[in-house]
Amino acid sequence: MKKNGMFVLLALFVIAACDDDNSSSTNGKVTQVETTASSNQWKITYFFDTDTDETDNFSDYVFEFGSDDILKATKGSNTISGSWSVTNDDSGDDHSHGDFEDIDFNISFTTPSNFEELSEDWEIISLTSSKIELQHVSGGNGGTDFLTFEKK
Repeated sequence: MKKNGMFVLLALFVIAACDDDNSSSTNGKVTQVETTASSNQWKITYFFDTDTDETDNFSDYVFEFGSDDILKATKGSNTISGSWSVTNDDSGDDHSHGDFEDIDFNISFTTPSNFEELSEDWEIISLTSSKIELQHVSGGNGGTDFLTFEKK
């Protein structure tokens, strides 16, 4: 009987250790995304909203992912403020694959209307020091949006 109890304890320890490894790895990826986004100025080089290329709506805007979750888009003397965050989302609804499968890149703007379209919990397709590629699959109509930021 003691052997069975020891086996159960050992199995629980192994499972807990595996969970910690995944959590630690995911937290490291969140930090990686936050550091990359906040260390550069960005421009939108591609925004595809379900069935329309809307990249031109954001031409000449420079995006800065700042501290305290502050997101600024500036074009000349015009500045639009929003918020951003990077979160661990292991809800199983992610459609992305690879290194950032359970990481969401969250963007929120309340105005103007074309910036509101950027307000989503984006899934990360790829991340480099000079490019962030995102996608969002709509739960309502099943359409897919794509958003790409490139280092300015």
